[in-house]
Amino acid sequence: MVVIAVLNQKGGSGKTTIATHLARALQLEGADVLLIDSDPQGSARDWAAVREDQPLSVVGIDRPTIERDLKALGHKDFVVIDGAPQAADLAVSAIKAADFVLIPVQPSPYDIWATADLVELVKSRIEITDGKLRVAFVVSRAIKGTRIGEEIVEALNGYDLPVLETRITQRVSYPSTAAAGTTVLDTEPEGEAAKECRALLAAVKAMIK
Repeated sequence: MVVIAVLNQKGGSGKTTIATHLARALQLEGADVLLIDSDPQGSARDWAAVREDQPLSVVGIDRPTIERDLKALGHKDFVVIDGAPQAADLAVSAIKAADFVLIPVQPSPYDIWATADLVELVKSRIEITDGKLRVAFVVSRAIKGTRIGEEIVEALNGYDLPVLETRITQRVSYPSTAAAGTTVLDTEPEGEAAKECRALLAAVKAMIK
């Protein structure tokens, strides 16, 4: 079982969008996938509940016992954790459970500064696990045709963690599909948004291997 945690303690970074799309992309590849919503606000659970024939299994674990609770859920090929904003104890629990931590960051200086505490938590875990935990940033909600995306990558490099080349861009299709409890992979499988989601999954899987 591979556990991917999508974490950033700052709200609005696109965690739920990325977590739902990664989980669905894995499922469409034939994997047995569980999405865990660790946010007390329950955004991923709300997303899943909108669609009556929701193909993705979503479970809420919004207490700092994720690592222990996962063992009681039975085997899955992949577990994707949608992280909670602000709650340090939930972030620590998700990091302990994870094989890979993906940190979405919006192209904003405030978002870069806000990741500092999470980076420290992640680096501590990397040290404890002798480097077994894999971690990477992904620029999220990027606006095409702007220089700020490149500047953000340069700034993130200062944290000495990998920054994926793949980006998730700001698109109307993400919130519109979320409102229907689905994903761009379902509504526009050959569209640019679906392509960038599959590219993100490929980059994550390459790092896990």
